[in-house]
Amino acid sequence: MSQDSWDYIIVGAGPAGCLLANRLSADPSKRVLLLEAGGKDNYPWIHIPVGYLYCIGNPRTDWCFDTEQVPGLAGRALKYPRGRVLGGCSSINGMIYMRGQARDYDSWAAQGNPGWAWNDVLPLFKAVEDHYAGASELHGSGGEWRVERQRLSWEILQAFRSAAAQTGIARIEDFNGGDNEGCSYFEVNQRSGVRWNASKAFLHPVTHRPNLSVLTDAQVERILLENGRASGVLLRHQGEHKQVLARREVILCAGAIGSPTLLQRSGIGPQRLLQKHGIAVRHALESVGANLQDHLQLRLIYRFSGAPSLNKIAASVWGKMGMGLQYLFKRSGPLSMAPSQLGAFAKSDPQQTSANLEYHVQPLSLERFGEPLHNFPAFTASVCDLRPLSRGSVQIRSADMDDKPIIQPNYLSHPQDLQVAADAIRLTRRIVSAPALCPYRPLEYKPGLEYQSEDDLRQAAAEIGTTIFHPVGTCRMGEDSTAVVDSRLRVHGIPGLRVVDASIMPTITSGNTCSPVLMIAEKAARMILADSERLNLSSTLNSTQFASTAWS
Repeated sequence: MSQDSWDYIIVGAGPAGCLLANRLSADPSKRVLLLEAGGKDNYPWIHIPVGYLYCIGNPRTDWCFDTEQVPGLAGRALKYPRGRVLGGCSSINGMIYMRGQARDYDSWAAQGNPGWAWNDVLPLFKAVEDHYAGASELHGSGGEWRVERQRLSWEILQAFRSAAAQTGIARIEDFNGGDNEGCSYFEVNQRSGVRWNASKAFLHPVTHRPNLSVLTDAQVERILLENGRASGVLLRHQGEHKQVLARREVILCAGAIGSPTLLQRSGIGPQRLLQKHGIAVRHALESVGANLQDHLQLRLIYRFSGAPSLNKIAASVWGKMGMGLQYLFKRSGPLSMAPSQLGAFAKSDPQQTSANLEYHVQPLSLERFGEPLHNFPAFTASVCDLRPLSRGSVQIRSADMDDKPIIQPNYLSHPQDLQVAADAIRLTRRIVSAPALCPYRPLEYKPGLEYQSEDDLRQAAAEIGTTIFHPVGTCRMGEDSTAVVDSRLRVHGIPGLRVVDASIMPTITSGNTCSPVLMIAEKAARMILADSERLNLSSTLNSTQFASTAWS
């Protein structure tokens, strides 16, 4: 770092940070600094799709957070992976390309956020997209975010798709047209069988720009404020503390966990929390860290027979060798797999106005991520509530940035979420009992057929529920007194400070959250550049007026 003053300082090189670094540094007159607490994305398992198994829970690539004990999950605490590497969560996630539903964004706009409705954001999704089928009314071509079909198929998943159709969940071809109800194969962020993360897409192609600097292993301790305005950040790099200053803006892209905790450590947040940890209150903003939402998945596992399962293939040396050779020479086969191949969106009951359940169906099973596959053939039908009403929180544990935060998702704390969970288990059982799956003789392994009554099913949800890694909402966007940022993503009451990541979502999107974050970043980049142009114009007009007055 040859200079300590920049136009824009971006904190966090996940999907949003990588895209913003690309867009804001396109103007050679603006100096941009991108800070990432993790390292470079040169770990081989990042790029092999199945390598997520070796990235999640690995401090090389993951913050390795844990939740508190969750009362709604029978007192269990969960592992809570978050990307800590260039590319952020796009380097360790499931690679599924999903926008959500039109109603998600129309709801954001209806909550007082103009410019965020579906018709407003669809062009932004298309602008960053490079869809394998080319440009169309719904998809873009030539953008940086590559979207491809998956490169393998499984007989048992074909049977599940047919069974879903027999249960009333129709076959569709595209989940991303605004109404994703139906069953299809997920499209993925890969290029020729290799993970396509945000750093490959947006960052690596522009690192040659002399006005862009990327600093890895740089953890931000707090935001610097001068006269109430964000003026820079204090960071730790290579064991030393450094101050770097921002002439225009500090932009937080640290995610639904990192952004609110950084605000709190900087004295921006709930007054009692800050005082409890001896932090001077620079700006009381009670909702920082509140409104945490996540998709809770119920992983139903079924033993079956009569078709291949990854459990069986991966159990033998010859099977593992075959998978390796298939990937080496064809970039296909199980090593090219996203964690989930088949998806389905359905209604938990007929009164739902749109699909409120998402299935991720996999030709494998395991107790939990990071543990070995089961030694029997099985598939997993993971189902999550897309619109949970339970709300949690994220808070700092102390003023020390090395102390992991207090994450309390409060899963299943709302009665309606419990009802949806019970209905989801019942729907899954109806699908698995359909004629198309009968030849494979599926037998429920988890939670088990002993769970039958309403109370039983709610208990089963508490015992098998786990995160599907979609935390959002902790720096909620809105114009009311309980919002953290406005509709232009500026932190209320702190000039020069924005938040651009999943934390700004007022309500969670109906699907996987990575690509919506890129849309948010694309919109933010355009707003930031527009604000910059207005500032430049205002400065020019003031200078002209001053010169004219002085001459007269």
